[in-house]
Amino acid sequence: MKVGYKYASPSRCTQDGGQTTLGLSPDLSRDEKVSFCGKLKHPLVFRDAMLMLREIVISDTRKKTKERTEYFTWLDEEIERRVKAHKEYMPEVREALKQEMDAYDVDLSQKKDEIEQLLQIQRNLQKQIDQYDAWKDYYKIERDFWKFIKDRDYSLWFVLDPVITVHNDQVSFEAFSLDESIYGCLSVPMDEFDLLQTPGLGTTNIDFSAKLEKEMQRFRSYTDVTLSVNPGGFTIENDIVPEYIEKKIDLPETWIKGFNQVSSAAALSGVELMLSPSDMYDICAFLRKHKEKKSPRYMKWILEPGKRVEIVFEPFGTALTLNAIYQGNQRREEKIWGRRRWLVVEPLIPLAKAFYVRMLGFGMPQFIRADLGVMQMTVGFSSWSSNDWVKGTAFNIMAGFTGEGCYSDIYKLLKERRSLTMDEISGCLPNQKSDQVKAGIGMLLRRGEGYFDIINDSVRFRQLCNAPIPEELYEVSDLELDVGKISKLTFDNMTVRYSHQHEFIFTTTYKENGQASDTELVIDQDGQITKLNCSCAKFKRGERNLSDPCAHILALYVASYKLLKLKNLEYGKEYKINDIMEMLL
Repeated sequence: MKVGYKYASPSRCTQDGGQTTLGLSPDLSRDEKVSFCGKLKHPLVFRDAMLMLREIVISDTRKKTKERTEYFTWLDEEIERRVKAHKEYMPEVREALKQEMDAYDVDLSQKKDEIEQLLQIQRNLQKQIDQYDAWKDYYKIERDFWKFIKDRDYSLWFVLDPVITVHNDQVSFEAFSLDESIYGCLSVPMDEFDLLQTPGLGTTNIDFSAKLEKEMQRFRSYTDVTLSVNPGGFTIENDIVPEYIEKKIDLPETWIKGFNQVSSAAALSGVELMLSPSDMYDICAFLRKHKEKKSPRYMKWILEPGKRVEIVFEPFGTALTLNAIYQGNQRREEKIWGRRRWLVVEPLIPLAKAFYVRMLGFGMPQFIRADLGVMQMTVGFSSWSSNDWVKGTAFNIMAGFTGEGCYSDIYKLLKERRSLTMDEISGCLPNQKSDQVKAGIGMLLRRGEGYFDIINDSVRFRQLCNAPIPEELYEVSDLELDVGKISKLTFDNMTVRYSHQHEFIFTTTYKENGQASDTELVIDQDGQITKLNCSCAKFKRGERNLSDPCAHILALYVASYKLLKLKNLEYGKEYKINDIMEMLL
C-alpha cells in the first residue's frame, strides 16, 4: 500500500533552562488535525516507555546471515604480508611457485569455461521455470524494501514508528516491530498531564527520528518536560521554519494486516496471571544467561490451582518457580515459543508495579501488560513465526468478527464517542443483532479504524493510515466463507460430553462432496482449547495445532463457544444437539 506523509517540520526536542519541550510533528495529510500540549508529571517513566516502544519498532529476530567483513580484511592483510616475506627471503621459490600457479591458472580457466557453460544452461532452465512461479519476486522485493530503507535512508526507516492517538481520556502510542512479531501500545492517561491547551482528538503518524530518540535519553528528574503535538511544526534556532517534509513509502501488506489482526487476538479471552517485577526479572535473567543451541526452544508454564507458577525452560530442562500464585480452577500447561522476544519488556522492570500475562492457548499469541502506575504498556507477541499475526483470519473468526455486519453504524458511533465497550456498543444499537454488531466491530478493526484496548476491554477509534486501506487488505477471506458454509452442517451430528477433568468435549462430522471429516474440540472451564483434531487433508498438511486451523475446527469452535455455559451435565454422558436444545430452552 503506497502512502505519503507530510510534516510541517522535523520533530524536535528543545530546552530552555530547566524547561524541555518534546515537539512531535504530526502528518498534515490527514483529515483530523491532531494537536496536544501538556506538561508531563512523570517524564522519566514516559521516557523509558517510549524508548522501549522504539526497541519494539526496530526488533527483528529473524535469522540473519553472518557478516565476515573483519575476517576478510585480516585475510587480505595476511596475504599481503606473506607475499612481501617471499619477495624478501625466497625469490627463487616464489618464482617457481608462480610458474606452477600460472599453469594451474590456465587449467582452472578451462574448467571455469566448462562450468560457466553448464551454469548458463541451468540459468536458462531456471528462467523458464520462474515464468510460471507467481511468488518468484515477492520475498526478494520484501527483503530489499527493508534493507533499502534502513541502509540508504535511516530517517525514512522510522516512518513506521509509533502512531499517536489523542483520546478523550488518554494519549496512546502504538508500534509494530520490523519482523511483524511484536505489537506495543503505551497508554498515558490525561491525568498524567497538566494540559496547556484543549486537545485536538484524532490519530496521526509522527516524525520520530533517531536524533529525537537521543534527545529523549537526556531527560532527567529535575527537568520539566512538555509533550507537544503541533500541526504548525517547530522552529529551529534562527526562528525560521523549515520547508515541508514529504515522504512516500510502500507499506508491506503483512505489516498493515498484522497491525490490525492484533486487535482481533486481543479481544479473545484467556488465562491471565499477575507477576511481580521480581518474577519478570527472574524470567529475563534466565533468558539472558542461557542461549539455546538446539531444539526444542520453548518455555512450559505449569499452572496448578492455588500453587506457585512453575516454568520449565527447554532444551535445558531447568525449572523456575515464581512467586505468583495461579488462581484458576483447573490444572493446565502452556507452551510458549519465541520466548527471547520477552526480553523487550526488561527495561520496564524497575518501573513496573506488576505485570499481567494473558495466555490465549497453545500456538496462540500472548499479551503482557506492564502496570507502570501512572501509565500502562501493552505488548503482544506472536507465537513463533514472523508473520503469525496474518495467517488467514483465524483470530477474526474465533472472536466472532466475521462478515461486515453493521459496520457503517459502528463507524459513526465510535467516531463520535471515541471509546466504548462491546456491551456499550450493543446498547447504543438496540435494533441490531449481536452477531451483526460483532461483525461490524471486526470490520472496523480490519480496516484499521479502531483497535481493541486490552486494559479497559474497550474498542477505541483510531485510523491507522491517512488514506482508506485497499479493499483486498480487509475483504472477507476464503477461510471465512468456508466457515460460513459449513457452519450450517455443524449441528447435524454434534455431540457434547463433560469429562471428569472438567472439560467440554465437542465432536461432529462434516460431510462435503462425498467426503467426511471427523472434528473434535476439547475446551476447559476457562474457555481455552486444550486439544483439537480433524481428519481433513488441510489440517493434516498444516501445523496440526491452533496456529493453523482448518475451517471445520473454526466452525465447531464458533458453535461450541455458545454452549460453554451449560450446567448440571453428567460426567461421561454424551449429549446430542436435541438434548442440548431442550436444556437451553
